[in-house]
Amino acid sequence: MNSVAPLFEPKSIALVGAAHTEMRLGGVVLKNLLSFRGRVYPVNPKYDELMGIRSFRNISDIPEPVDLALILRPAPEVPEILREFKGRARCVIVMSSGFAEVGETALQEEIKRIGKEFGFRIVGPNCMGLYNPHQSLDTFFLPKERLQRPKKGNVAVVSQSGAVLSCLLGALRDANAGLSKAIGYGNAVDVAESDLYDYLADDQKTDVVISYIESVDDGRRFISSARQLVSKKPLLILKSGKGTIGQAAAFSHTGRLAGRYEVFRSIVRQAGLREVSDFDEFMDATKALSYQRPLKKSFSDKQMERKTVKRVCIITNGGGSGVLAADECMRQGLDVVGISGEKKARLQHLFPNFFVVNNPVDLTAQVRDEDYVAVLNELVDDYDGFVIIALPNVFGITGNLGNALAEAKKKLRMPLTANIAQSGITRKIISALERAKIPVYPSPERAVRGLNALLH
Repeated sequence: MNSVAPLFEPKSIALVGAAHTEMRLGGVVLKNLLSFRGRVYPVNPKYDELMGIRSFRNISDIPEPVDLALILRPAPEVPEILREFKGRARCVIVMSSGFAEVGETALQEEIKRIGKEFGFRIVGPNCMGLYNPHQSLDTFFLPKERLQRPKKGNVAVVSQSGAVLSCLLGALRDANAGLSKAIGYGNAVDVAESDLYDYLADDQKTDVVISYIESVDDGRRFISSARQLVSKKPLLILKSGKGTIGQAAAFSHTGRLAGRYEVFRSIVRQAGLREVSDFDEFMDATKALSYQRPLKKSFSDKQMERKTVKRVCIITNGGGSGVLAADECMRQGLDVVGISGEKKARLQHLFPNFFVVNNPVDLTAQVRDEDYVAVLNELVDDYDGFVIIALPNVFGITGNLGNALAEAKKKLRMPLTANIAQSGITRKIISALERAKIPVYPSPERAVRGLNALLH
């Protein structure tokens, strides 16, 4: 078993710093743990019972060693608490702050030494904890009514920052994407991104891993673990601390030096890892990869991957929207190649003469639902991916467009994304498309960026 597996798959949990009210963080965490299917042991010397669960006055009173210990006590108390868990915990999450991020480096080094001496893995300190919906495990100190958790799904979130983690969870909900695991690892005194990549590489509930990073201590191990992960499933990396001000902010946040971004970027590119430029690109790519599998390549194709330009077809009923998508394709290095002569002639025979049978294919305001399907069926073998753009404020597009495209997708073996403009029937179309795992975006450019993630 992976050494951090007890973090995500515990059978027993101790909570040191449990509280009787949600006005305290220990009370929020305890309430979130009430749905956990395993055994929960609150520790608080003032109470015999908390939220209907027997409470223990001392760690030594807990009747068994636990898989996971959570610590929510002031920083100066943490070393002694860790010593009390000697032989009584496999993994520990120190959620308390007040360590290297505020200059208490010696205190942080002390808990690191204790973890190594006693043989348990430590997450944190100064972290938000973790969430595993497949195990009904929630150690976050944020109430569910303040941070609604995403539905179960296939995206794992690994974040050095708890604040960014909470934003990513909200963005996943908005994207109608599901979560497999989420963890904020804070100052990374022990468990860091590399350990989590090793675990998630073999996690059957996870198909996509997204990782927010401020700093990396062991660059060689990071690259090794990341490359092993991407040999099995997609990994998206968002790195902050790119400039001198950002690097200083990162250090004050987690107490870890961010290092020179140029070096990080160069190493990541040489290793063939995917780094995104900003939060929006992060989430657009995540949504696409959570909905569809990336374009498959043979072994021989893999060697030529960076030199091969992917061919994209844009199908729209609004010329301007098609032009915006084509411009974004150019920025992303995608080829909006024209339609072959034979296929063009067949489509021109099929459609009215005022339809623009080019690429983008402009079906104009007189489009019908079935026209999109006809283009897809005709050009299915000529392109690596398709962007569908529909402005449903015309009579020919109906609420059935989503179902029609969903049926057409079953025959496609390449990626497909969509941009659906707002109208009275937009919600119905989007619902049908996303049930069929076709990601829908609010702009042509973002639909292209989502497709690019699937093509590369």
